[in-house]
Amino acid sequence: MSNSLSEADLPTLADVRRAAARIRPFPRRTPVLTASSLDALSGVKLFFKCENFQRVGAFKFRGACNAVQSLSPAEAARGVATHSSGNHGAALALAARLRGARCTVVVPRNAPTVKRAAVAAYGADVVLCEPTLEARERTLAEAVADSGQVVVHPYDDARVIAGQGTAALELVEDVPDLDVVLVPIGGGGLASGTALAVRGISPGPRVVAVEPLGADDAYRSFQAGERLPSVAPDTIADGLLTSLGVRNFELVRRHVDDIVRVSEGAIVRAMRLLWERMKIVVEPSGAVPLAALLDGAVEGLAGQRIGIVLSGGNVDLDRLPW
Repeated sequence: MSNSLSEADLPTLADVRRAAARIRPFPRRTPVLTASSLDALSGVKLFFKCENFQRVGAFKFRGACNAVQSLSPAEAARGVATHSSGNHGAALALAARLRGARCTVVVPRNAPTVKRAAVAAYGADVVLCEPTLEARERTLAEAVADSGQVVVHPYDDARVIAGQGTAALELVEDVPDLDVVLVPIGGGGLASGTALAVRGISPGPRVVAVEPLGADDAYRSFQAGERLPSVAPDTIADGLLTSLGVRNFELVRRHVDDIVRVSEGAIVRAMRLLWERMKIVVEPSGAVPLAALLDGAVEGLAGQRIGIVLSGGNVDLDRLPW
């Protein structure tokens, strides 16, 4: 474990279960859908956990909601702040609004217009910054120095990770005999939360995280056994551009069975298939797990029962990739 982390810094399955109870009134329990045409195409039985139908259009609302609902009254009165390319910012803005708390979100200038607009629509104060992690963190530090707001990190936060894990908890409750769960990985909030939840099921399915080739720091970190931050990531899956977090890497290292990579072409193909065959809107990041399956990036799955977390559906309709 990293020298800066202790066991107390890491969430557990018990934390995921507590998060599920804490946030139950707020997120939607999203459906698990199937598609016989995609089963035939892939040679497996697919079960899609549709977090693209979640409030704010992404799983991020679960973690943000758990973080905000965990605040003391005094902390909630100070408000919350974060940096985000869109989904987490919108999620935190809505979670804060439901708690009656102020919210500030630092957003990179190149974030999709639809996501920036959503952050503002949910009532957050939007502060623009340059599109680098250093600029995001610096601008956020400046904002909270003035306001005293509580920082809720997009993924490297035990409360956020536990909240994200509630999606997989629901998936394995609804489909208890899965062989494998495929999940996208960027900062690692969803992947580490998913692994915590799935590992609580005995015997649990394998958990495989999927990452774009153009933003593969999680894959490289997993292979090296040490956290290697991303350098100039470039992918259509804008929700997966961030580097793997410290807590997230430790949980992924312990609980994820494998990480695989997929090409941009495979991501676009999978996204288009989901739109065409299932008639649902899924963003590129959400299509990444199906891309790995269709591209043969995960071996030995023939005939198995596969859970896929469709992480979100926030797409700029003026910039579709086909």
